[in-house]
Amino acid sequence: MQKDIHPEYQAVVFNDLASGKKLLTRSTVKSDKTIEWEDGNTYPLVDVEISSESHPFYTGKQRILDSAGRVEKFKDRYKSFGKRK
Repeated sequence: MQKDIHPEYQAVVFNDLASGKKLLTRSTVKSDKTIEWEDGNTYPLVDVEISSESHPFYTGKQRILDSAGRVEKFKDRYKSFGKRK
């Protein structure tokens, strides 16, 4: 293995924006934001949109999306497309 080519691992806090849960783990990701953790130390903070705390596959809870509204918008947008000749 070559030396000095691998990124350094450091302790990082990941913040799940969907559920509000925070997880302290090790990662190579860099961040300008910081947070003081429960142990009194300050760690880099990385915001993530979704994690295993909020993903429907892991939680078993399905989010309901407004798909009917999207379908209606699509139909309205392209209703005159078939009438052109």
